[in-house]
Amino acid sequence: MTVSHTPPTPPAHTPTGVLRQLGRRKSISAMTAEAHTDAQTAQQGGLRRTFGVFQLTMISVGATLGTGILVILGEAVPVAGPAVWLAFVLAGITALLSAVSYAEMAGMVPVSGSSYSYSYATLGEGVAWVCGWCLVLEYAVSVAAVAVGAGDYVNETLRVFGLELPASLTTGPGLAEYPDGVINVSALLVVALATVLLMRGARESGVVNTILVFVKIGILVFFAIVAFTAFKAGNFAPMLPMGAAGVTAAASSVFFSYIGFDAASTAGEEAKNPRRDLPRAIIFSMLIVTSMYVLVAVTAIGARQWQWFDGAHAPLVQIVEEITGSNIAVLIFAVAAVLAIFSVVITVLYGQSRILLTMARDGMVPKIFGRVSQRTGTPLVGTLIVGGLVAITAAFIPLGELADATSIGTLFAFCLVNIAVIYLRFKRPDLERSFKVPFGPVVPALGAVACAFLMVNLGGRTWIVFGAWMAVGAIVYFTYSRRHSRVGALDEATYRTSL
Repeated sequence: MTVSHTPPTPPAHTPTGVLRQLGRRKSISAMTAEAHTDAQTAQQGGLRRTFGVFQLTMISVGATLGTGILVILGEAVPVAGPAVWLAFVLAGITALLSAVSYAEMAGMVPVSGSSYSYSYATLGEGVAWVCGWCLVLEYAVSVAAVAVGAGDYVNETLRVFGLELPASLTTGPGLAEYPDGVINVSALLVVALATVLLMRGARESGVVNTILVFVKIGILVFFAIVAFTAFKAGNFAPMLPMGAAGVTAAASSVFFSYIGFDAASTAGEEAKNPRRDLPRAIIFSMLIVTSMYVLVAVTAIGARQWQWFDGAHAPLVQIVEEITGSNIAVLIFAVAAVLAIFSVVITVLYGQSRILLTMARDGMVPKIFGRVSQRTGTPLVGTLIVGGLVAITAAFIPLGELADATSIGTLFAFCLVNIAVIYLRFKRPDLERSFKVPFGPVVPALGAVACAFLMVNLGGRTWIVFGAWMAVGAIVYFTYSRRHSRVGALDEATYRTSL
C-alpha cells in the first residue's frame, strides 16, 4: 500500500484555511469563458451584446456628466472658493490616472463586474470582496445622492408656474435648514422611473440615455454661454480663500462625479467587442467630462462671487434666471437639468445591477441578483431590489452625507485597480492587452497614491461610515460569501490562476 506524504489540507475554520480562502483567485480564462457561454445562451436568459464604442461612451458620460456640476457645485464652492475649478481638475487628474488603469484591465478582463472582477483575477477573493462591497456603496449611494439633487430642479421648474413643493416633500429628515423635512418625493420618483426603464431592457435604456446625454451637454453649453455674458475676472480674487486644503477637501467630495468610466466597465458582457471598445470608451468619456466640468465651473464663478454659492440650491438655474430674467429660459434649463440627472441615475443604477449580477454568479451574494430574464435580457429581480433600496435611501438621507460616502468607496476601489495593474505587469507580462497604461507601473502607482491622498482628506464622519460599512461587509463575507463561493466549490485546476 502506498502512503501519501502530502500534508492534509487545513480545515476551513483554521487561520491557515481562512487565509487560503481569502487568497484564492479566479482565472481570467474562467471569467471570459463564463461570459462567452452566457453570450451563446442569450436566448435562454443571458446578457445580450448590443453596445458598441459609441453606446459605451454614452454610458460612461451619462453616469458622470452633470453630477458634479448640477448637484454638488453649490456645496463645493464654499469649501474651495473661486478655485473650485482646480478641485475639479485635481479630481479629474486623479480619475484619469485610474481610468487608464481601468482601460488596461477592461481590455484583459472583458466581463461585467468592473474592479471587483479585476481584483478577483489578481489579488484574490478577499480583496475582490472588499472591492465589490465598496462598489455596492459607491453605486447605490451615488444614485441616491444624484437623485436627491433632482428635487431642487423640480422645484425650480414648478416655480415658473407659481407652484412649489412644500419642504416636507423635498428633503428627508435631519437637516437644520429644513426642520419640516419628511421625504424627498422627487428623488424617490426619479429612481423609481429609472428602475422601471432598466427592467425593460439594456437596449431601450441605452437609447434613452444617449438622447439624455446630448440634452445635458446642450444645457451645460447653454449655461456657459449665458454665464459668460456676466463674466467678471475679479470674482476669482482671492483664488484660494480657504487655502490649498480647501481645494483638496472639495476635490475629495466631488470625486464621486467621476465614476462614470467605472459604469462603462460593468458593461463588459454587453459590449460587442469589449477588448477594443471598452478602453476607448473609458478614455473618450473622461476627456469629455473633465472638459465640461472645468468649463462650467469657470463660467459659474465668473458670473457670481464665490460667497453667493453658500446655501444656494440648484445654483446653475438660479444664475440663468438672474442673468436672463426669462421664465422660459429657466423652464427649459430646469427641465433639461432634471433629465440630465435622470440620465445619471439610469446609468449608475445599471452599473450597480451588473456588479451584483457578477458577484451572484460567483456566489458572493444571493443568486437572486444573478437571475437574468429571458424576456428582457436583464437581471430583472436584482434591478427591482436595488432600485427599491436606493429609492428609499434617496428619499430620506441628505445629499452631503451621501456624496462623501460615495467618494470614499469610489477612491478605495480605484486604488485597488491601480494596484492590480502593477501586479499583473510583473506577474503576467504575457497576457494580451488591447490597451497598455503608458510609462509602465509609474502611472498606476501615481493613481493609487492620488486616490489615497483624497481619501485622507475626507472628514472623520465619512471614515466612521466607511468603517461601519466594511465591518458589515466582513460579517456578510464570513457568514455567507466564503461558504457559497463557486471558486471554492469548483475544481482548483479550472479556477485557480497560475499568477
